[in-house]
Amino acid sequence: MHGEMIPVIHVLTGCTAVGKTELALRWAEANGAEIVSCDSLLFYRGMDLGTAKPSPAERARVPHHLIDLCAVTERMDVTQYIAKVRAVVAAIAGRGRKILVTGGSGFYLKAFFAPLADAVAVPPEIRSALRRRLEADGLGPLVDDLARLNPAGLGPLDVQNPRRVLRALERCLATGRTHVELLREFAALPAPFAEHEVRLCELVRPPSELDGRIGHRVDAMLRAGLVEEVRGLLAQGLRENPSAAKAIGYRETIEFLDGRLAEHELPALIARNTRALVKKQWTWFRTQLPAHARVEAASADLDALFLPPV
Repeated sequence: MHGEMIPVIHVLTGCTAVGKTELALRWAEANGAEIVSCDSLLFYRGMDLGTAKPSPAERARVPHHLIDLCAVTERMDVTQYIAKVRAVVAAIAGRGRKILVTGGSGFYLKAFFAPLADAVAVPPEIRSALRRRLEADGLGPLVDDLARLNPAGLGPLDVQNPRRVLRALERCLATGRTHVELLREFAALPAPFAEHEVRLCELVRPPSELDGRIGHRVDAMLRAGLVEEVRGLLAQGLRENPSAAKAIGYRETIEFLDGRLAEHELPALIARNTRALVKKQWTWFRTQLPAHARVEAASADLDALFLPPV
């Protein structure tokens, strides 16, 4: 009954260049599904080649959602994303179609399985004061303050990460609670899609095979005009959106256009940074996502993609 009344959300993820786009298209065509993007860069109009955005021909095969939502100068956040996903999911289900979410942006992906945000409101004066201290004194004194407020420990907090230390200290000062208490309360909140069944599949490939695909992908992007794409986006204000301007493929091309990188160095740098990203994605998928099926992309059986892990 549960499965009949509540639409299932199928989530297909995997690291960069593993082959999500083509397999998602094939699964969607075979199962009467529409595709919902979970890639934080596909929101932006004009960021096409560097993101390996599905082509017009691919998007004609299956309806796609949450692509080309905004200009590169606009910001999207996970709260806006989830609100849009909820509306799209309801509309797809209303048409009697299946729902396939695909992409590899971890923060957005995790929102399908975990609470989105807690209710702690940090006063602006606390936030600005801590940022001034970080700039003036460095990270060490802030970590010391955080340790004094948390005598029982900080759990898994990465105290080398300034953004996470700031966030933890802000919340402790704003609430008078410890970091671990706040984490526990946060984990007890409902996930945005708790009322749905969410089935997750991760596509994988051997590292050597993935390395080759990354190299071919970078070469194809550059041949297709990545440098011209970035030049045009800079004219539209790409630098006003640091998260987009720092995306792999874009930041290296900006370095080249700014004269800080030779043209012959560009392909190798993009490929090297992409491989480093893939290693981070592997760790993230392993540690941050619930138990899920891991399927070899080269031999994937469409009918078995979303079976429970064994």
